[in-house]
Amino acid sequence: MKRLAKWRLLPLFAILALVLSGCRGENFVSALRPAGEVADMQFGLMKLSTYVMIGVILVVMIIFVIIFFRFRRKDDKDETIPKQVEGSHTLEIIWTAIPILLLLILAVPTVSATFRLADVSPMDKKNSDALVINVRSHLYWWDFEYPGQKLVTSQELVVPTNERVYFNLKSLDVKHSFWIPAAGGKLDTNTDNINKFWLEFDDKRSNEAGNLFYGKCAELCGPSHALMDFKVKAISRDKFDAWVTAMQDIKEPQKAQSDLAVQGQDIFNKSCIGCHAVTPENKMPDTARQAPNLTNFGDRARIAGFLDHNKEKLKQWISNPETYKPGNLMTGKYDQMSPQELDALAEYLMGLKVQE
Repeated sequence: MKRLAKWRLLPLFAILALVLSGCRGENFVSALRPAGEVADMQFGLMKLSTYVMIGVILVVMIIFVIIFFRFRRKDDKDETIPKQVEGSHTLEIIWTAIPILLLLILAVPTVSATFRLADVSPMDKKNSDALVINVRSHLYWWDFEYPGQKLVTSQELVVPTNERVYFNLKSLDVKHSFWIPAAGGKLDTNTDNINKFWLEFDDKRSNEAGNLFYGKCAELCGPSHALMDFKVKAISRDKFDAWVTAMQDIKEPQKAQSDLAVQGQDIFNKSCIGCHAVTPENKMPDTARQAPNLTNFGDRARIAGFLDHNKEKLKQWISNPETYKPGNLMTGKYDQMSPQELDALAEYLMGLKVQE
């Protein structure tokens, strides 16, 4: 019974391992559900390293079991000493060569993938057709500029599927890290240099995910680090071109469509427009952008990156953002608004749409 007591937790761990083996996560946010070329490469390396580790563990366990049963003492009087193998050149060569071989199995595809992922030469070529997006991170939101299309938007990245999208990453306050788990690994946004990389979104797997992926900040940047989310709308090239055209057609702030929205637009022009832009054209340097661009706010999937997109949540966010994102720079700006003013402002903002 004492021997069995040592193994009493083994069934629990076995069941736990079986349950956790199915935890691949949702396809719009899980690194274990790859949705593009980069994610496929990185997932392949993850599987390769896992197979190698499992193989090593199995071989060691098999050797251990064989030695344990073959050379164990038959009784207390058995003083037989197994044959000693120290100094065996054959064994020394084997257990030196095997780790080297395993390292090569891991190193060759890893180095190859590293060079492929680091190739951002198309974005630096003149007259290149490559789609380049400048990502700027702030406390606690994201800014996306399309220099070739002369557009700026925030919090919701729109990309075409089945083609490489190139990114310039920079932070305008503290270090952050740009990460779309389903599309590829993370890369830091620094204040003193620009990091570059590319991602690709598979059309079929994007459709399976509802054409919407979740992005995260993967660098501890402050009290609202875990809430610094953004969304990625991955759509076909035709739909992407239509979105670009619709955005480019907005030269002036959109006019309110109802009496309540007109009141909201007046409030916005008096209280908010000093920080928030409502036209997509980039007319200011990066350092002058104090808050997210709201040109297509009504089309977005989330408020502040993670709240449900409806008027009630919007009013709660405007009146008390500190409750939802501690340490954000909008705290205390609009807490004196009356319920009527909040209704009007929410009505106006939810009507900022570029595509019906």
